Amino acid sequence: MSLLLYHKGTAMTAGKNEARQGASLNWRAEFHLAALEALYRRTMRLQDAQQLRYALWLIAATFLLFIMADYVLLGASGTFLILAATRVGVALSCLVLARHITRHPVQAHRPLPLNLVYFATLSGLLLTILLHPGSVGLHISSIVVASLTIYLLIPNRLPWILFWNGYLSIGFTLLTLLWKPLPPGMLASTLMIIAFANLMGWLTFSRLNRLQRKQFALLMDERDVNRKLQSEIEERQMLEAQLRHMASTDSLTGIANRRHFFELAERELTRAHREQTPLAICMVDIDLFKTLNDHHGHAVGDLVLTTVASCCASVLRETDIIGRYGGEEFVIALPQANLETATSIAERLRDKVTSLQLPVLPPGQRLSVTVGISQVAPGEVTLEPALQRADDALYAGKSRGRNCVMVAGEAPPAISAQA
Repeated sequence: MSLLLYHKGTAMTAGKNEARQGASLNWRAEFHLAALEALYRRTMRLQDAQQLRYALWLIAATFLLFIMADYVLLGASGTFLILAATRVGVALSCLVLARHITRHPVQAHRPLPLNLVYFATLSGLLLTILLHPGSVGLHISSIVVASLTIYLLIPNRLPWILFWNGYLSIGFTLLTLLWKPLPPGMLASTLMIIAFANLMGWLTFSRLNRLQRKQFALLMDERDVNRKLQSEIEERQMLEAQLRHMASTDSLTGIANRRHFFELAERELTRAHREQTPLAICMVDIDLFKTLNDHHGHAVGDLVLTTVASCCASVLRETDIIGRYGGEEFVIALPQANLETATSIAERLRDKVTSLQLPVLPPGQRLSVTVGISQVAPGEVTLEPALQRADDALYAGKSRGRNCVMVAGEAPPAISAQA
């Protein structure tokens, strides 16, 4: 037992260590365990799709609003028309992707459509910086805002986020070097600001993703614990049911054992007194069982007991109660049955047992039972007097030749049939 507990504890410890290792996060702020990461992403799919739609709508609205600012600054010039066309193209690509994700939320985690819009949006932003005559500070602010938006507003995986931020930073640096040169000091300051924005965005992105995944891992652990607890509860309930069944059932015959029979019969006695209805008791004994057991062995004796018990149960009403009293004796309680009804049931039982044919017995040898019947008297508050009368009637039937039904208090001849 101690060895079993040791192995079970070792297995549980190993399972917990494996679960902790699988729930740990890598540098991308994702689970090391690919299956757990896939489950997390499936769980977050609808939330990420909704967040992406909002971000795309916001980006599209921002690009469209800047058309009015461009018009105020440039008027209806050729440069304005190019800028407007660029901004409209970016806005349309965002709106098309938002509509597509609304219909197919799974596309929020597909790299191709999202990264195509990334390319169109960031390329459009770089083109507007090239064409827009605004101040350098405005362009730097646009780059910083775009960088933080990539990290925090649009759900994507970290390698792609780093790639597109690199694309944005390199593109802006080339613009400032080739087409819109800046003084060396301002260029250095600008690059430091962009680097700082990327660092803060990366740290914030990693922190948020780690917190979300840790919460998800805790939720999975809690669900796993709840499942195990529910399984243990069901196992214990099943075990309790089995124990109750074992405690109330005779292991050989499958009918109620002596203790459980008296529990059920006492309830019927209480009901009989309360409703003023009759309650009959039958004692059933297999004739010559000891001789049969000695001649043919205990295996045959057990088979006879099981067969007779099933035979008795098959002729009883649903409300009747049968139990094994001990050895080859059975006891039956018949609610709402007077002596006439009980006698009819007992005679039917006796006939059916007599008609049994067991291959293990020699040809011509038949089983038979003797039945003693009594009825609970109105003033009796326990079953013992009625049981004693039924037992006395049973032994009276045995002394008269067996294979008969004997009613307590009846003068011979009783209802009987010789084997």
